[in-house]
Amino acid sequence: MHRVLVTEKISQEGLDHLRQSGYQVDEKLGLSADELMGEVVGAHAIIIRSATTITEQIISEAKDLIVIGRAGIGLDNVNVESATEQGVMVVNAPKSNILSAAEHTLALLLSQARNIPPANEALKNGRWERSKWTGVELADKTLGIVGLGRIGKLVAQRALSFGMKLVAYDPYIAQERAQQLSVELVSLEELMTISDFITIHVAKTPETINLINAETLSYAKPSLRIVNVARGGIINETELAQAVASGQIAGAALDVFETEPTVQSPLFEQQNVVVTPHLGASTKEAQEKAGNTIAEQVDLALQGKFVPFAVNVSASEATEIVRPFLPLAEKLGALFSGLSGQLPEQVNIEFAGEIGGYDNKITELSVLKGLFMDSDVTVSFVNAFSIAESQGVSINASNTTESLDYLNTITIDGGGHSIAGTVIGLKGEHRIIMVDDHTVDVPPSEHMIVLRNDDRPGVIGKVGTILGENQINITDMNVGRSKDGFGALMVITTQNAVSEETAQTLIDTDGVTECSIINLPD
Repeated sequence: MHRVLVTEKISQEGLDHLRQSGYQVDEKLGLSADELMGEVVGAHAIIIRSATTITEQIISEAKDLIVIGRAGIGLDNVNVESATEQGVMVVNAPKSNILSAAEHTLALLLSQARNIPPANEALKNGRWERSKWTGVELADKTLGIVGLGRIGKLVAQRALSFGMKLVAYDPYIAQERAQQLSVELVSLEELMTISDFITIHVAKTPETINLINAETLSYAKPSLRIVNVARGGIINETELAQAVASGQIAGAALDVFETEPTVQSPLFEQQNVVVTPHLGASTKEAQEKAGNTIAEQVDLALQGKFVPFAVNVSASEATEIVRPFLPLAEKLGALFSGLSGQLPEQVNIEFAGEIGGYDNKITELSVLKGLFMDSDVTVSFVNAFSIAESQGVSINASNTTESLDYLNTITIDGGGHSIAGTVIGLKGEHRIIMVDDHTVDVPPSEHMIVLRNDDRPGVIGKVGTILGENQINITDMNVGRSKDGFGALMVITTQNAVSEETAQTLIDTDGVTECSIINLPD
């Protein structure tokens, strides 16, 4: 049974989903770093939020770890590089809190523009200071959006309803896409120069740390107000506090800080700064979405299926057309490995027919998982390519929309061996349709015998007798003739494994020229 370690609070529905899937779910909230080191031993999955940091040391200690799930968007508290090196999948819930974060951005924007926090505090303390807290309107003001991704787009759509003019800095967004959102793309310097308000919506990366600092703030006009609901560290807090204190800019509103939790900051001393304790995702709806989504993603990862929100897998999609072929691809890879004995230096994979018109990167990874199933290390969607490289196996994958006898086929060949399969019928049954250029029709199995034999009467009977004498139960058999008409090939699936001794007896049988035994690992 897989064990899922949950170190921070997620939705009860998400926890129930994992338990109903048959996993042992251990909630261990508020662990110290040392306690976490002990708890990760034996864990197959870890689910965290923002308070738990997953370091290289923790990942190396968790020998059984398959997946790390972050119930939220940011991953700056997970060493993704170390996880990738060890074949551990990292998944997040990128859509769970985007609406809550966008709404909180607007809440802080309005609070800053209308001085709501200090006016609220004054009135509650018995002071009616109506003239002191005169604010500004959002209408006709320029909003500069740094990062026009999922959240930035939602903020842009909502800011338009206030009648704001929109500009954005995002080197990764196409001009046409920005125009569709009624946003003008500009440089960061120009954005800082012309904006009345700025909102930050970028991930915390080496490129974005300290993005807003004394230099960039020097371009701003005195009326500028900055809002950050993204990540702490993107704005240099000390230099921002100095800019507000000196009147260089009008104010700021922050939900995130370089060090969290924190109750001390030079920003807290400024009356023109509005702060909240990382509440961007703190809505009932966002919490439930994040917990439910991460539970679903972790479940898929533990089952070895395609995970849509995996951040360290080199495949971004698995369409409805491609998805049914993933288990077949893995089986074919494993069977090809068993057929070859030792993998050749180059393995060719062809996706033909309807699936050939789609992105098959995830299907290719599935083949690789099968090819290296018997490796010393656990093979996953994360490390399959690196394992192939480390073992000196070059992978050449190709797509074609042409297919002769079947609507879709997956073919693997190299080193003088080949195998092909397809999915047929409404039930999506798997079929092996070719082995070593011989046409066959047999379901894949964990235990298979591939025999080359003379195409003459009596050979099949001898093979069946030998297997029966050795208590090997045949579940399926198919005989395929070679294209040149000389010789034949038998593909036999068995209920139990075939020993090397039985294989040798088969090879020594008159009429049998070659025998390969395939026993896939459990």
